[in-house]
Amino acid sequence: MSSASAKEFSKNAYPKTLLSIVASVGGLATFLLLASTVLVSQPIGSTVRGYFYGVDSSEKSDSDSSLRHSVSEPSNIVSPYVDAGESNSTFSPGRENEVISQKGDTKSAESDGSDGKGTLFEKHRPPQSQDKNDVSDLGQVESENSNDKFPHSKETREEDVDRGSSSDNAQTDLTDVVESSAATTNSSQANVADSDCDLYQGKWIYDSAGPLYTNNSCPVLTQMQNCQGNGRPDKDYENWRWKPSECDLPRFDPKKFLELMRGKTLAFIGDSVARNQMESMLCILWQLPEDYSLGFVFSISVEVPKNRGNKKMQRYYFRSTSTMIIRIWSSWLIHQTTEPFDFAPAGVTKLHLDAPDEGFMQYITDFDVIVLSSGHWFAKQSVYILNNEIVGGQLWWPDKSKKQKINNIEAFGVSVDTILTSMGTHPNYTGLTILRSFSPDHYEGGAWNTGGSCTGKVSPASELVENGFTNIMHEKQVNGFNSAVKKMNNKSRMKLMDITEAFSYRHDGHPGPYRSPDPNKITKRGPGGKPPPQDCLHWCMPGPVDTWNELVFDIIRREFDDRQRNSS
Repeated sequence: MSSASAKEFSKNAYPKTLLSIVASVGGLATFLLLASTVLVSQPIGSTVRGYFYGVDSSEKSDSDSSLRHSVSEPSNIVSPYVDAGESNSTFSPGRENEVISQKGDTKSAESDGSDGKGTLFEKHRPPQSQDKNDVSDLGQVESENSNDKFPHSKETREEDVDRGSSSDNAQTDLTDVVESSAATTNSSQANVADSDCDLYQGKWIYDSAGPLYTNNSCPVLTQMQNCQGNGRPDKDYENWRWKPSECDLPRFDPKKFLELMRGKTLAFIGDSVARNQMESMLCILWQLPEDYSLGFVFSISVEVPKNRGNKKMQRYYFRSTSTMIIRIWSSWLIHQTTEPFDFAPAGVTKLHLDAPDEGFMQYITDFDVIVLSSGHWFAKQSVYILNNEIVGGQLWWPDKSKKQKINNIEAFGVSVDTILTSMGTHPNYTGLTILRSFSPDHYEGGAWNTGGSCTGKVSPASELVENGFTNIMHEKQVNGFNSAVKKMNNKSRMKLMDITEAFSYRHDGHPGPYRSPDPNKITKRGPGGKPPPQDCLHWCMPGPVDTWNELVFDIIRREFDDRQRNSS
């Protein structure tokens, strides 16, 4: 080809190349415009959720093996406490363990809308929910055991099983219930509870805004507390909000909470009710931003916490604010051993009432806020040791001719004083300790294994549901708290989150017979009125337990504000 021909070809080729580029860019722009329109109009939420919540099975942590039962029971009785295996990767139905319930007397206060103690109801009929009872897709969370902030804790056996006390008399269901009030919800969101306001005297109000999350939006929800996923037919129990008499309790704002806890660690320490509350906190924090659309895949900004825990310490890390949520199992909060002691043989749990549980005490200086939960395990078989002497026992006392010095109720009070005093006098602990008061159960007509039941409760009780065992346990706990406060000598702070009376109304908030997704489970009373196996101790999620974390949020906010004012 001649030089002239090559130049002519080059001149003709360049315009064609430019035209093809322009055409390609135009076509791509048109495609992106059409694709964006389709994605916005047809959300792909389930696909995105699967992408973020699913992880490879090789990343699963080892789950705890099944633990031996500490108390035997007849084979024809099924324990209500089917709890999750303690895997840090998945939350799935787990084993059944055995508990012993201590029966308490029940009395109902006469009520005309007020119980005389500040807890009352506004009486109107709320709308009935029509939402479907979908089975939750329990997702997996990422496990990352490298670079742990805390070393592995000492051996603390986890049998996520708690006792259940009983009520002899059936409670009166609320026939005229609280008015649905969106205005109240808006007020709660806008206002901040007054620092002098008593958060624990008030009333339950029906909130049309609904719960803070759904059973399908939380991948770390233990199946036993997934009441909707387990087929519970009613949903109104999710919609009641606690309204203090003198102020508003703000609706939980996940973004504000994480910002408040920036660079800080919150630890839930205690029994399976502590786990119930910790999972509620994670479910609330795990939500997508309100202004985020799953259909617009190009602007995903959801934050999934990293699970950096192990079998003995669950740890969820929120990168955006460097906030850590931790849970440590400690059934009694005090030192325990199964080694032989004096005339108590090996195998029986010995509780040293005057020594804290070193399994978590070794870490408390790393925690900014600690929420404690205990009490229900004091109905289980155990030996009580005080000042290096056996002083009593629960379901164990070989010498019937010898009188015990301490029973299980008194032992609980001593344990509360011991653990709080240890924390309030620790020279290097400066955090905030929140003692959540005794969580009431609602077994009516007997104990969990003697016909006690909460089946059919669909709204809060109209009268205060009191239980003799709950009342005395609460009294001993408060006395232990007050004693420990007097002995504090460090820079830490201590608060009592006194939920016992308010939650005595919430007999509707437990799983009852809806403890598993088994389609063949028994949910109705059998011949002679015998109730099915059920859980009337733990709380449905979503449900009343979420209010505990709204209270925790407000307590933390108040304490941090006070500390800032005092330092300025």
